[in-house]
Amino acid sequence: MSTGKKNLALLPNGFVDLLPPVAEREYAAAGKMMMIFASFGYNRVKPPMLEFEESLFAPGPGESMIDDTFRVMDPVSRRMMGVRSDITPQIARIACSRLGNEPRPLRLCYANDVLRTKAGQQRTERQFCQVGCEIVGEDDIETDIESCVVALIALKEIGVADITIDLSFPRIVAQILDKHKVAEETREKIKAALDRRSADGLKNYGKKLSDVLSQLMKTAGPGEKALKALAALGDFKADVQKLKTIHTGIARAVKELGFSDVKITIDAAEMRGFKYHSGMGFTIFSAGVSGELGRGGRYNIHFGEQKPVESACGFTLYMDSVRKAMPPAREKKIVNVSAGENWAKIRSEQKSGVVIVRGKSKRKKK
Repeated sequence: MSTGKKNLALLPNGFVDLLPPVAEREYAAAGKMMMIFASFGYNRVKPPMLEFEESLFAPGPGESMIDDTFRVMDPVSRRMMGVRSDITPQIARIACSRLGNEPRPLRLCYANDVLRTKAGQQRTERQFCQVGCEIVGEDDIETDIESCVVALIALKEIGVADITIDLSFPRIVAQILDKHKVAEETREKIKAALDRRSADGLKNYGKKLSDVLSQLMKTAGPGEKALKALAALGDFKADVQKLKTIHTGIARAVKELGFSDVKITIDAAEMRGFKYHSGMGFTIFSAGVSGELGRGGRYNIHFGEQKPVESACGFTLYMDSVRKAMPPAREKKIVNVSAGENWAKIRSEQKSGVVIVRGKSKRKKK
């Protein structure tokens, strides 16, 4: 039995206390982004932290989150529940059930914490806030463009600079693997080699397949250059044309908005994080910040086996990474007053942006 004193303030790996002023900055930034979403017609939802396993892992986006999800038993119903590890599956459930009869397209947004069983090399926190938008019920290339541009506007609103948005089309790799009749167990190994950008790692799966995938990896780069390289491959014409249209739409928006520090790249071989996406995908980075600020794309949603499949597009921003990309906070003007100060005067000063800290009442001299 240990006789040493326990450190009662010690937290599990991947969990942190957000202290002043970091906690306030994250909350304020999320609030500003939610105001941007609202101005584009997105309505806020707030799903519960826990759901029954059957609904959380129902066919659709939730199926891919099983390994990341904490599970507990509900002491009331004695059924197993999951603690959400991603909000997108919950949006799918809400859209297909409680909002199933609402007119489409359905625009929803959210800002809530998620909990994951394990951290990654770049995302070391296991609890963090997700802020994002989803457009449900419209399979249109303009909604693809909107998702990308609204994400950029939200990040610029809170001062994030030197942004790169990297476009992908995960379905292209799937089409190549289908064409070469690659077995399911082998696909995961090939995807791992693509994640590592290892041309040598692909050589074990036949010269023809290796050559095609190696050529695909080499097309990655700045948007217009990558599109030309993809077109030169001669395959996937429809998907490449979609990428070109999306790239053109984003580039136009970036120019019109004056976002001179936003770069657009394309990496058609990128599949990391796109477990359930069926169309275009995108990842957002900022210079000097390790890992992605967020990701999004097009996917299919349905809730259970009987519901019709709907197309959706959206994005999620990870506030643990976003706050690292935000500029330093401005110092607030703080004024100390006595506890006897007039309350109306205090509120007047506060409305002008001044922080008023009340102290003890000053005693009158005899």
